Amino acid sequence: MTSSAIIQNIPCTLVTGFLGAGKTTIINQLLATKPADVRWALLINEFGRIGIDGALLKGRQNDVEKPNTIAIREVSGGCICCTSQLPLQIALTRLLSEHRPQRLIIEPTGLAHPHELVKQLSAPHWQTSLSMQSVITVLSGLQWQQEKYRSHEGFQAHVQAADVVIINRYEQLDATCQQDLLTWIGTLNAQASIIWAAPNDASSELTVAQLSMQLNQPSASISKQRATQSSQSRISLTLPNHLLTNMPNAGNSAAMTMDDEPPYRYHDEQQGMLLAGWRLPSHWMFAADELQQWLLQLPNWQRIKGVVHTSDGWQQLNFTPDSLTITTTSAQIDSRIEVILLANTDNSHINSKVSKNERQPLIDWDVYDHELMALLAK
Repeated sequence: MTSSAIIQNIPCTLVTGFLGAGKTTIINQLLATKPADVRWALLINEFGRIGIDGALLKGRQNDVEKPNTIAIREVSGGCICCTSQLPLQIALTRLLSEHRPQRLIIEPTGLAHPHELVKQLSAPHWQTSLSMQSVITVLSGLQWQQEKYRSHEGFQAHVQAADVVIINRYEQLDATCQQDLLTWIGTLNAQASIIWAAPNDASSELTVAQLSMQLNQPSASISKQRATQSSQSRISLTLPNHLLTNMPNAGNSAAMTMDDEPPYRYHDEQQGMLLAGWRLPSHWMFAADELQQWLLQLPNWQRIKGVVHTSDGWQQLNFTPDSLTITTTSAQIDSRIEVILLANTDNSHINSKVSKNERQPLIDWDVYDHELMALLAK
């Protein structure tokens, strides 16, 4: 059975944006506009291979007080637009067939190539299933102020693919800088509409109303596209010897490394970024303050996300260079941490040996494994 035979013309909105731009806030605002009796679905493509946002959102999905509010499916382990098209096709087909949503929102990873994703969704087999609405791109004014972002090809690509650009975190920009930002956007995409997100008010009625309008605006970017028609390593982990006797079920740690069972760590490289993630048993408890300090000392980090069992309870971590957010959350089936570092960083943890065919130094991830294990609460 094809997806087109299952459902037709479902409104679909892409919410893109570079790492740390604030896509989650915008998606929450969009979700706030959902009528209670309408089925929506959210497809999340996380930058890492573990899946943190989806794990947390699934808890809300099963909220007994708000049943059947939104169906969620996640595609982890790399960008759905630069890997093969198969993960995207499978995820979308299952989402449409199993949940039959009346509206779909897709959040690609911040490392996505939006043009490639638009190209995939412009394929003939999706044209009858999906009615593509405005491509919404979230842009952080704080990021734009920094040359390393403005000149980054991936940062620019999100703006180039947009129908509408949502500018947030711009409060520190004076009037001249704000005009320069508009000019910069115009040089990349003169057709894009601009929305200035209401500062410090995630529930702003004006912002929500403007966003809601975009859910029913056909995408000019995708219409134009239709008209023209990594390496990964997964490493199993074990506790350091001095903790083996103090942790429950520690003797079974070797057996826990089979398939997708924790504990393990992966690492990858995409678009000049180094990615790593740890998935760990839920009964492993980390010293909260020490874990946060360790994460913030990672070299030239660009994004840190996690849901972790700590000495202060279960915590959700969401760190960007512009904001550090720590919130309490319910107990999870395991702890998960994912980080993104710039590949050209320099730190004492970095292995300085660079082959002739490599421009970037290599991270000694084993060192980080040992340091992280040392943070387990005794």
